[in-house]
Amino acid sequence: MLFDFYQTMIRIRYFELKLTEYFTKGMLYGNIHTSIGQEAVAAGANKALEKTDFITATHRGHGQIIAKGADTKIMMAELFGKSTGYCKGKGGSMHVADVSLGILGANGIVGAGIPIAVGSALASKIKGTNEVSMAIFGDAASNQGVFHEAVNMSAAWKLPVVFLCENNSYGVSVNIHTVTNTDTIAERAKAYNIPGVTVDGNDPIAVYEEVKKAVEYARKGNGPSIVECMTWRVRGHYEGDRALYRSKEVEEGWSKKDPIDNFRNHLLKEGIEEHEIVSIEEITKKEIDDAIQFALDSPLPDYSEVTTDVYSDDNGRCVAR
Repeated sequence: MLFDFYQTMIRIRYFELKLTEYFTKGMLYGNIHTSIGQEAVAAGANKALEKTDFITATHRGHGQIIAKGADTKIMMAELFGKSTGYCKGKGGSMHVADVSLGILGANGIVGAGIPIAVGSALASKIKGTNEVSMAIFGDAASNQGVFHEAVNMSAAWKLPVVFLCENNSYGVSVNIHTVTNTDTIAERAKAYNIPGVTVDGNDPIAVYEEVKKAVEYARKGNGPSIVECMTWRVRGHYEGDRALYRSKEVEEGWSKKDPIDNFRNHLLKEGIEEHEIVSIEEITKKEIDDAIQFALDSPLPDYSEVTTDVYSDDNGRCVAR
C-alpha cells in the first residue's frame, strides 16, 4: 500500500507538471487549475473506495480523477482537446468524466459536484446497491448554499455519501478564515448531527484511515460524514496566477510539508531501498511521457462531431442534431 500511495502521488505530480509545461507553450485549450501539493488527499481518499464507488471532482480535479483509476493517456488527450480523450476532446481540463470508472465528472462550477454525488448516493439507496459516493470540494465551496442543502438532505435520509473537503485555505484569492466563523469546515457537521473530522491532508495514510472510516460508516447505512483535509496548492488558483495574495512566510512553511518529499523520506525510514523508489519514479515518468506523446499523436475531433453527445432523445440516447 505504501508504494501505491507514492506512485499515485508522483503520477499526479508528473502529470500536472507536464501540463504546466505544455500550457505555457500554448498547446492546451482553455485554462488549467493544478493540484500540485494536494496529491496526498487524492491518493489517500481514493484508496479507501471500491472500484464500484463514485466520485465527483472539482475544477482542480486531475489528481482525484487519476487516483480513481483514469488512464493518463486518455486524460492527457482530453486536455489536449483530442478525439481520443475521455469526452472526445470536448470537455477539457475541468470536465473529465468516465462513469464506468465511477467518475461522475469534474466540474467547472464551484460546489456543483456536491449535489451530483448526493443524487448518486440517493440512486444507490433506492436501488438497494452497495456503492458509496464521494463529493470532493474545496473550502470555498462550503460557503455555497448547495453544500448545506446537500449535507442536510443526506443527513436526513442517511444517504451513503462522504463529503471530502480539500481545504487549501484559498478560494481564488480569498482566505477561508476571512469569510467563515469556524476554525474548520468539519465543525459544520455538528449542525447536521453527522460525523466530522479534520486531518492532515499532506499525509496519505491519515487521509486514507479517516476516509475509510467514513466510507464504511456510509456503506453500513449510517449516512454521511465530512472529512476535511488540510493541504496547500503550491501554484496559484490557475496557471499564470502569481498568488501575490499569499505571504512568502506561509508558502515557505508549507513547502516543508510537501507530501511527496515527506512520503519519500517515510519510505526510506520504513526500510525501502532507494533504488526501488527510483525505479517507481522512472516507470511513472515514462508513463506520463507516453501519455504526452499519445495526446500529441491523436487527431482533433472532426467538425461533424460538434453536436454529437450534446443532445439526447426521449429515450435518453445521445444524438446529433
